[in-house]
Amino acid sequence: VRTHRMQLPLRFPFVTALRRTEQVETLLVEVVDTDGRRGWGEAAQVWQVTGESVVGAQACVVEMLAPVLIGQPLANWPMVTDRLARVVARNAGAKSAVETALLDLVCRAAGGSLADLLSQPARTISGATAAACPPGSGLVVTTDVTVSATDLAATVQAARQRVADGFTTLKLKVGTDALTDVERVVAVRREVGEDVRLRLDANQGWTRAEAVRSIRALDDAQVDVEFVEQPVAGEDVEGRAGVRRRVDTPVVADEAVFTMTGLRRVVRLAAADGINVKLAKAGGPLAAVRQVHFAQQAGLMTMVGSMIESNIGVAAALHVAVAGEASLVADLDAGWWLRQPAPMTGLIYGNDATVRIGPGPGLGVVPRLGA
Repeated sequence: VRTHRMQLPLRFPFVTALRRTEQVETLLVEVVDTDGRRGWGEAAQVWQVTGESVVGAQACVVEMLAPVLIGQPLANWPMVTDRLARVVARNAGAKSAVETALLDLVCRAAGGSLADLLSQPARTISGATAAACPPGSGLVVTTDVTVSATDLAATVQAARQRVADGFTTLKLKVGTDALTDVERVVAVRREVGEDVRLRLDANQGWTRAEAVRSIRALDDAQVDVEFVEQPVAGEDVEGRAGVRRRVDTPVVADEAVFTMTGLRRVVRLAAADGINVKLAKAGGPLAAVRQVHFAQQAGLMTMVGSMIESNIGVAAALHVAVAGEASLVADLDAGWWLRQPAPMTGLIYGNDATVRIGPGPGLGVVPRLGA
């Protein structure tokens, strides 16, 4: 098990109610078997969401997670993934990176894709086998694109350009200033017209009162917002349930859900109409797919998203989105945000709002370290 730190500059500053960043800071995890095959996973540094750093994730991988894998036959991967989930508390990003790398390796050895493995009917950790990875035929999903939280003129200009780039779903970051958020969203709708889908993400930035007031103002202005993601603090599930009861626009949970326990609480309190599933919160592809399926059974809309990370993390999320048959347009634009093409092969952003992976085993994405 090897780790590799990476820093990749972004095209533009990525600005939300939680943070501002101009680069991806991430850890790649490489798992190698005795035949020389390699599997890959990723743990991005997002202090404000997961609480994990590159240094912390690296320490967790090296000291706690790698020993669980080393010396194990690939056929033991169901037992190994179960142990990975329990050997250390929290550290979901590090766990996700190692589990992804292991499953990538398992599927490469079997000759099939990760999505095929994750798609097996009634699959359980203890019952799946490497033979459950049939050959893949390539994957493609449509993605939204984020528009950072900036001033009105810059927001409108960015929205206009993203539509020109071929995106048909814009995810506008709000929550930095409740007084101007509504004005910015209304201005974007006027600029891009009715055919472009608008979704909002407050990243926990509003109070309960601000959320209700802002969403109702947008409804009154007939802006036609698809949903508002995480309008209030993540731990304030009761508050989000109250907001949801008082507005007509659907509410989606993101930072409120890391574990299945958190998801069950959201469902029990009727605190969301949908969920944004991310591997770095869930702890890996297996838990992420379980969350998607549970949410669907509970009648929630489902979306799979990525952190600001490289194409390895995006690819893993794409496999989960396909395997789980998520109902909402995916939130997988992270690789598009990179200033230069990622030093990796296999994942391509089209000019038609799609992100795709060609046919091939495992993730279908391979780093070119040193490139």
